[in-house]
Amino acid sequence: MNNETSPVVSQESKNLAVLMWIGTIILSFIPGLVFYLIKKDDAYLLDQGTEALNWSITALIGCFAGVILTFVGIGILINLAILLVNLVFCVMGAIAVSKGESYRVPFALRLIK
Repeated sequence: MNNETSPVVSQESKNLAVLMWIGTIILSFIPGLVFYLIKKDDAYLLDQGTEALNWSITALIGCFAGVILTFVGIGILINLAILLVNLVFCVMGAIAVSKGESYRVPFALRLIK
């Protein structure tokens, strides 16, 4: 466990990051985009906003591919798998940021740096 960042991250930043990751489950890329654009002064929220935004974009690309593959018949299963993985990764992100840790989604495309 990496607890080196715990003293540096304020409780307010942790709480906002948790809300962002939970909001990502329902609102997709919107919470990550809002924090990425508005919270430039908080390095922790900027980092986690970037990560949530990258994950949301990756999930949207996967859902788009699933919609296209629905005509073949496998798209419904792909979209269900993406919804489940999105739920799991966002909950894992919320748990990690509640401890003040930086969370990285394993399969996210790093489109935004």
